[in-house]
This record gives sequence, C-alpha cells and structure tokens, in this order.
Amino acid sequence: MKKPPAIEQSQPAAEDNRVAYRSGVAARLAGLSAETLRVWERRYDLSDTERSTSGQRLYSAEQVRRLGLLKQLVDQGHAIGVLARLPIEQLQELTKPRAGDAQVAGPLRVAVIGDGLVRRIAAAGREGAELAVQCSCSRLEHAASLRKDADVELLLVELSELDDDALPMIASAREACAAAAVVVLYRFCASATIRALRAQNCLVARVPAEPGELVLLCRSALAGERLPPPERVDVPEVRFDEEILSTITAAGNQLACECPRHLADLLLMVGSFERYSAQCASRNEADAKLHQELQHAAGRARAILEIALERLARAEGIPLPR
Repeated sequence: MKKPPAIEQSQPAAEDNRVAYRSGVAARLAGLSAETLRVWERRYDLSDTERSTSGQRLYSAEQVRRLGLLKQLVDQGHAIGVLARLPIEQLQELTKPRAGDAQVAGPLRVAVIGDGLVRRIAAAGREGAELAVQCSCSRLEHAASLRKDADVELLLVELSELDDDALPMIASAREACAAAAVVVLYRFCASATIRALRAQNCLVARVPAEPGELVLLCRSALAGERLPPPERVDVPEVRFDEEILSTITAAGNQLACECPRHLADLLLMVGSFERYSAQCASRNEADAKLHQELQHAAGRARAILEIALERLARAEGIPLPR
C-alpha cells in the first residue's frame, strides 16, 4: 500500500526571514502617525520598502530607525523635504551635539514658562537634571514675576497654541530674566509666527517627545546654532502665456468636454495672481517676504496646472505651441 505523499511545510515568505514591520507598526515605533508616514512616503519616497504578498509596505528595523531620526529632527525644526534625501549616517550626525556644546557643558540654568514643562523636567530623572530650573511661572502673561537675580542662561517657553500675540511677551520675558538664548516650544503654530521668532534669534521647535531632545535643543540654542531654512523648490518658467491660454479657451468652446476651457481660465487667474504678488506693495520686511511666498506658491500651482492642461489638450486634440 502506497504511503500518502508527504505534506511539505510551507516556506516562510521572504519578508519573514528578517524582522519586518507593517506601515502602521513602523509609524508607531518611530513616533509618527500612520497618516504622516503615508504623506511622507507619497511626497518624498522615503525608503525602498518591500511589499507583503497583500501589497502592504514592509519596513526593516533599520528603516524604522531612520524614520525615528526623521521624526526627531523634524520636531527640532528641520525641513522634512531636506532630510528625506539624506542617508541615515547624516541624520545621525545631525542629532549629535555640536562642537560648541562643550562650551555649555554641565547643567543649564533655565527660566521656564509653563507649569507642565516644569513638571516634566522634574520627572525626567538624569536627563532632567541637565536643566537647572532657576525660576518659573505658569503663563507667559506672568513673566514679569520671574526673578531678576536668578542667574539664567536660557529662557524656555512652552505654548501649545503659539501666535503673533506672544511675540512681544516673549521678548519682554527674555529681557526680564536677561537670558542669553530662548527656546520656544509649540504644538500648533503658523509658519509666519515661527519665522518672526527665528528672526528674533529664538530657537523654535515642536514640543519634543523625550527629555533628551529638550536638552539638545537648549544646548543648541546656547551654542548659537540655527535651524536650516525650509526647502525651496524652484518654480518652472511660464509655459503658456495669456494669448495661448485664450486660444485654448476659444477651442474648448467647440468641444463636448469643457475642461480645457475651465483649466485655461484657472491658469489665467493663477498666472495673474502670481504676477500681482510679485508687484504688490509691502508694508514692511515681513510683509514683503509673505508676498514672495505667495508668488512662489502661485508659481508652483501654475506649473502643476500647466502640466495638466498639456495632457488634457493632447487628449482632446487641441494643438499646442512648441
């Protein structure tokens, strides 16, 4: 009597031969939200991840570690668009204390605004001991109560919602305690407010997750380091001038699909706003910078719409200039 054929053991998939994490787990281990990780992957193609049999991304332990470094540096104010292109070795270098840190070795004498921050420093153990809280107050409005003779090196401010109203109060608090440097931590803040604070030589960053990151921020501020400016993407030259767009608009009226006409109309408006922003009168330096950013944003939107219009025109048989 023949024996039944032996049942072969199923071989482990390639991704099971080493540690591999699905995207949700990888995001959680790196301290990111799953949505943030999806956005980063879509915009910056962060890592050459493998795929499971069901098509899900799989992250190695090294890739998860890189994601954690990216999260740490972004929280410190670095631009993800710049960081995404760097190898893990350079990311590790960016997280290390700089040479200037030797000049500020030992516990840092800080004035703290924010009761929650004072409690976290006190509960942080060895890392918290690197920050010696000389004086503190619960709210920025109470900064006048900070001791004038506290011998403070650094002012540390934590505000969950940071807006322009806080700028003069932070400047007054810095003057009151004679701090050599200022670190401002936030959870939600407009980009314009962050730029204004950095223009006042404040180091501005999101509230860090770990005490060690807070200490690093403080030492960086005292060493006079500056966070890199946000990545600037070049705006392509104008491809379709108003005459060409008007021609496409007229041709679109003869087609069953009106999308070319609508898209050309949009481009006429966006291009006009791009030029208007470049010529708009500015009240001060900050206002001029804002209008430059508006011009830049309109130019990027215009370039994207021009690509879409070209594809649409070719699909509809509308002739385009060379």
